[in-house]
Amino acid sequence: MTHDEIFAKVRATLVDALNVDDNEVTPTARLKGDLNAESIDFLDIVFRLERQFGFSIPREDLFPESIFQGDPKFVAGGKITEPGLVELQTRMPYADLTEFRKDPRLDKMEDLFTVDLIVNYLQSRVNAK
Repeated sequence: MTHDEIFAKVRATLVDALNVDDNEVTPTARLKGDLNAESIDFLDIVFRLERQFGFSIPREDLFPESIFQGDPKFVAGGKITEPGLVELQTRMPYADLTEFRKDPRLDKMEDLFTVDLIVNYLQSRVNAK
């Protein structure tokens, strides 16, 4: 599948799951900040994508934010440390951390979860088959 084909399926899934307009689901749209997704929505999105693509998607593959809860090696002063950034890149090789590295505040981490991140993840899984 091409990037565009995967994007079209992800867009349709997000429109249905989040009850948003088709034109709101752009590659750079943030799931929480732009599409108003809530934690419960992430479970629904993963479930729908699993059905759509025919393989299991461990939630922590797409949304590994739990690695930063309470580990002082990864978070200090509300910011993700360099070892934390390395861990994040290891767990999310499909994420573009370029901008996030400039200001790696924990409260900005949700901005990483964009439509394109989902598409890139799915493309890496589809291509691995």
